Amino acid sequence: MNKLQAMEVFVQVVDAGSFTRAAEVLQLPKATVSTLVQSLESSLSAKLLHRTTRQVTVTTDGAAYYERCVRILSDVRDAEESLSTTRMSPSGRLRVDVPTGLASEILIPALPDFFERYPDIMMELGSTDRPVELVEEGVDCAVRGGELWDESLIARRVGVINFVTAASPAYLERFGTPQHPNDLVRHRCVNYFSTKTGKTYDWDFQRGDEKIIVPKHGLIALNDSNAYVHAGLAGLGVIQMADYLMLKHVAAGRMVRLLPDWTSEPTPVHIVYPQNRHLSAKVRVFVEWVSELFARHPYMHMNAVPPAAPAVARGRATVAESS
Repeated sequence: MNKLQAMEVFVQVVDAGSFTRAAEVLQLPKATVSTLVQSLESSLSAKLLHRTTRQVTVTTDGAAYYERCVRILSDVRDAEESLSTTRMSPSGRLRVDVPTGLASEILIPALPDFFERYPDIMMELGSTDRPVELVEEGVDCAVRGGELWDESLIARRVGVINFVTAASPAYLERFGTPQHPNDLVRHRCVNYFSTKTGKTYDWDFQRGDEKIIVPKHGLIALNDSNAYVHAGLAGLGVIQMADYLMLKHVAAGRMVRLLPDWTSEPTPVHIVYPQNRHLSAKVRVFVEWVSELFARHPYMHMNAVPPAAPAVARGRATVAESS
């Protein structure tokens, strides 16, 4: 038995809470994962895990051994990196998760630069607006928008998202142009709902000391940012979406920016990773690269504000969008 491999497998089983998920993350047969853990228990003469048909939980001895394993594996990786060129040329598989809009508009177009710098990293990029469970799903780090509630994650704030309210020219031609946030109660609005809670997000508006939360009537709600923008382009209603996704459509005349003298509460953007894991060289360089990328971006850097836009003409429009 390879003791270090067995320890790594045991740690992953505890993190994932499942032999099946651990096998998927480690890309090993489930039988191999089970055999390695059993061999580890035999060599220690101790039961490390409680196994049932539904779940795997750690025993008291297993919990203590888990903490030791995490420290030992971290020390081994530190030793390997200190004696190799890994710090200059990190390598290996890097699993990342990014919201769909950020992935398609910000991250993926910039990735050639990342791979030019770090050609030995193989990235697996998950793109979803669903907040993944990093430890259970074997994800090294994730970019997330909004407030963070998971205290088991280390978070580094890297940017901000500002929101723009807009609608298609065809929609405005048919239903008219709102002049005040309160006018939206008489309009069709495209809603966005949380994939985790199912809750529909409210729209907030601020102008000076005036703050308004708008109840919205809508025929459709979505939970994917790219689909949400396309719903606005299709004329399904008024949308409120990140400026980096919307302003190109406004500039091209496909969407019309509404209520330009009102702003919405910006959303912070963090890159997060588990606190009980060794921050490997490949994760470290990716975190730094994302921080640099957002710092250079005109809409995403820490102090970014929505660019000014000309007011929409009053009356009916004529035809000429957490994370």
